[in-house]
Amino acid sequence: MLEHLPPGSLLILGSLFFIILRGRAQKVWLIVLPIVSAIHLLTFSAGTVVSFNLFGYELAPIRIDRLSLVWGYIFHISALLSAIFALHVNDRTEHIAAMMYVGSALSAVFAGDLITLFVFWELTAVTSVFLIWARRTETAYRAGMRYLVIQVGSGVLLLAGIILHYHATGSLAFDQLIGADGRLATAGPGVLLIFLAFGIKAAFPLLHNWLQDAYPEATVSGTVFLSAFTTKLAIYALARGFAGTEILVWIGAIMTAFPIFYAVIENDLRRVLAYSLNNQLGFMVVGIGIGSALSLNGTAAHAFAHILYKALLFMSMGAVLYRTGTIKGSELGGLYKTMPWTAVFCSVGAASISAFPLFSGFVSKSLIMSAAAGEHRIAIWLILLFASAGVFHHSGIKIPFFAFFAHDSGRRPKEAPPHMLLSMGITAALCILIGIFPGPLYRILPFPVDYNAYAGGHVLTQMQLLVLSALAFTVLKLTGIYPPELRSTNLDSDWAYRRLLPSVVRVCLTVGSQARAELTAAARSAGRWIYGLVFRLHGPEGVFARTWSTGSIAIWAVLGLGLYLLLYFLL
Repeated sequence: MLEHLPPGSLLILGSLFFIILRGRAQKVWLIVLPIVSAIHLLTFSAGTVVSFNLFGYELAPIRIDRLSLVWGYIFHISALLSAIFALHVNDRTEHIAAMMYVGSALSAVFAGDLITLFVFWELTAVTSVFLIWARRTETAYRAGMRYLVIQVGSGVLLLAGIILHYHATGSLAFDQLIGADGRLATAGPGVLLIFLAFGIKAAFPLLHNWLQDAYPEATVSGTVFLSAFTTKLAIYALARGFAGTEILVWIGAIMTAFPIFYAVIENDLRRVLAYSLNNQLGFMVVGIGIGSALSLNGTAAHAFAHILYKALLFMSMGAVLYRTGTIKGSELGGLYKTMPWTAVFCSVGAASISAFPLFSGFVSKSLIMSAAAGEHRIAIWLILLFASAGVFHHSGIKIPFFAFFAHDSGRRPKEAPPHMLLSMGITAALCILIGIFPGPLYRILPFPVDYNAYAGGHVLTQMQLLVLSALAFTVLKLTGIYPPELRSTNLDSDWAYRRLLPSVVRVCLTVGSQARAELTAAARSAGRWIYGLVFRLHGPEGVFARTWSTGSIAIWAVLGLGLYLLLYFLL
């Protein structure tokens, strides 16, 4: 029977047991459930497809291949590590939401048809929002509502695209959706809507602010879960359906560059990480757009590595928030004195996201950089190089520097709880092991890999970039040019719906209220005039209340009849 259940479904079903579990049993089940689901995945072999016909539609809820397996493996690893980190949580709602969210993302990855994808696509949206609301603050509630509207909107676009695509092609298969020319201009309207739905979840430029708005408002452990699944599911969907789409190269390049400027001035360190998440997604989108075997391997490898080091960075900032109650850079500093292990693990995540040699980001990002250079896309390669320097600034340096070093805030919190340290320690070890021994990661990638990440040119180029970036940060900091940490909230394109739209609504309501008041006054004035007229005609002293003689009535009747006859003959 289990062979007919999609991978991830055990997480969805098993999450319901949190309703009855209490105390230690709840914590044990939180760890056991991802392990059981991982064992279930290992019972499938690459090439497995389970399909059936439902009401005349050919559905394939299970499709196992090398591309989906990469996401299946890392999603399970991330689920387990995130569960260990969340052992302090006693909120059953948060546990149920987290496990159902992970299970939905996994089931979507292994969907072989668009209908199954849509079902789990929407389930990820509905379940993940509870990880934001679980913080139980007014800000979290509002951010969660905005997040839900955007995520469900993505699902509505996806469903509309599926319907149009099915009517145009008669197929529901979730395979390559773009034509061989890789141009959206020649694609049908259904494919365009599907592309837009994927783009919203992948946080394309101008469609990205739900990420910076919602993720930092989630719970300490909720943000760790969120960082791993929603956007990476979208990256998988793009790799599956739109590999080689030319416009993705430029979309991805923009994604890598523009978050840098916002991250540098951002005070909330979890928002800084949300911006750097957007930056790293851009590298993956570029790889999908190039569409070669090397670039797609790079996208898969970078998604795998990114989930780990981004989770590690969110874990370390979550531990800081858990112990200090704040995550503002202006209110932190000097925490290495009492949280040394958290500082060390954060530094490992920072080195990984900065692509230092011997850390995971180096062996994955270099695949994409090499693919861009190999395709002679010099402009794209230069943008990616600039973005690499930028991410080193705002995540590799800024996060650990302002949280644990910089000025001494005077705070002396306890070290993170043991289960958090264990989760961060395992994640940090994986970041280092992948960086030193990339072979196991390369062997599970979608296409055969013949690549040496530690070729002299790669190492030398990256070290020059990192050294110069560190020197630039030092100079900017010492000269006072580097933007200070300010107690502020920065808005970018979300200004449109967080400031402009409410202002427009308020103006419309004000104008509407004034118009209503004026119309009401005019209606009352007209009513009084009509009442006066009727009173003058039919009142006690009115014209029609007077006594008229029979002769007068007869004269008026004759005149009226004569006028009628005259008009009849004339017309």
